[in-house]
Amino acid sequence: MRREKAAAAWLEMAPLPSRIAFYVKTPLEMRGQPGNLVRITVTASNIMKGCSGFINNGMANRREFLQVGFAAGLGLSLPELLKVEARAQAKFYESKEGVAKSLIHIYLPGGSAHQETWDPKPYAPVEYRGPYNAINTNVDGLQFSENFKHLAKVADKMTVIRSMTHGEAAHERGTHNMFTGYRPSPAIQFPSFGSVISHEFGPRKNLPPYVCVPNVPNEFAGTGYLSSMYGPFSVGSDPAQDKAFTVRDLTLPGGVDNARFERRRTLLEAVDSHFRNMESSDNIDAMDSFYQKAYSLIGSAEAREAFDLQKEDDKMKDRYGRNTAGMRMLLARRLVESGVRLVTLTYGSWDMHDRIQQGIASQVPSFDQALATLLSDLDERGLLDSTLVMVSSEFGRTPKINKTDGRDHWPKVFSTMLAGGGIKRGYVYGSSDSLAAEPDENPVDVQSFAKTVYAQLGINADKELIAPGPRPMEIVDGGSVIADIIDKASA
Repeated sequence: MRREKAAAAWLEMAPLPSRIAFYVKTPLEMRGQPGNLVRITVTASNIMKGCSGFINNGMANRREFLQVGFAAGLGLSLPELLKVEARAQAKFYESKEGVAKSLIHIYLPGGSAHQETWDPKPYAPVEYRGPYNAINTNVDGLQFSENFKHLAKVADKMTVIRSMTHGEAAHERGTHNMFTGYRPSPAIQFPSFGSVISHEFGPRKNLPPYVCVPNVPNEFAGTGYLSSMYGPFSVGSDPAQDKAFTVRDLTLPGGVDNARFERRRTLLEAVDSHFRNMESSDNIDAMDSFYQKAYSLIGSAEAREAFDLQKEDDKMKDRYGRNTAGMRMLLARRLVESGVRLVTLTYGSWDMHDRIQQGIASQVPSFDQALATLLSDLDERGLLDSTLVMVSSEFGRTPKINKTDGRDHWPKVFSTMLAGGGIKRGYVYGSSDSLAAEPDENPVDVQSFAKTVYAQLGINADKELIAPGPRPMEIVDGGSVIADIIDKASA
């Protein structure tokens, strides 16, 4: 009895604020669409109107507050309250489809040499110039390496950025930069372009919003701090295999017919419902989303059509090239044409520390043919204006040829290419110096490059998403949109 009286006395004496704010998710927010929050403010008069427990300075006593049990009544735990509070305080900009409705990201792993591709130096000493000459393009005053015979004929469809720069000379760190717009941090994992786009816009036409061809290219192409439900759909097979090409998870496995599949689905839903009632977590939500997407894909005629390269005639396949570069880019065109928002594909191995002449000769010709065809094909179909094509690599290569006739890692300056999606045609932005060693004019950092891509897709990269903590994190921190390369900006 003495303890109970002491506890009651403590409850009466300990003050709490007279106003408490809760942010509650609306149905849209429950489906993962941020920015739809209802603020509920509970004041002393709301809780115990007329009760003598309120004192003159407007403070509620602890017993009255505990009697309310308001947060419990809303079904909100402390972590959930903190999360919605953080989300309510985050900078919010609504994402609306921009000029670019889709993005094809062509990534050249290893670090491609700008001197042997987009930024030749024909007047440099031979040990800097390298083994290849420069050729004119169909844009006055613009030259590419002689390896780009096909791309030289479609230079009027693209913008080449010759002054990309960052300070990361390691493959992993450079790759992280180009997939996320952030320098790596030991404290947090950042989401990739594809996962941010998936988060902001979601699926379209029963197709996954983010597809990787043939597989997820690296650990930085994932969801980072976002839920795993925004992860990529991996094709799981190389389209260059032609008739042997099959898409993983798009068809039922052998021995499973539609009736058996539906029985499994019903059972899974029952089990999932049981565990959902016991526990709420991101993993459960993500798995539920994963299975729903899988069911949708397997039952979708549109999905099967989009991934079916046999629908392309032989003439088109020959035009792209019946090789790795050609078939991956042809599949990318089919996917964005069908409604996929972002396709990430990789091609080649560009880490040419030795014998760069042989390396370029083995990698570039099929890439040159396929990319030139992709740009022309999109343009002919009326899709280039609404499809942004991005070519990037983690860094460039050293200005001077080394002792083994190769080039080493060089992040101080390198080149990227953007085409379509409202980007200027036949344009060069920035320049490297006479030896391709450093930016000479208009250096472009990773943040500005990423912000420009997001802007054309209709995403303001200053928007803050909620990372663990919870804490608001800008989609891209720093940098600015490169207005000079934009012909038509998103509204």
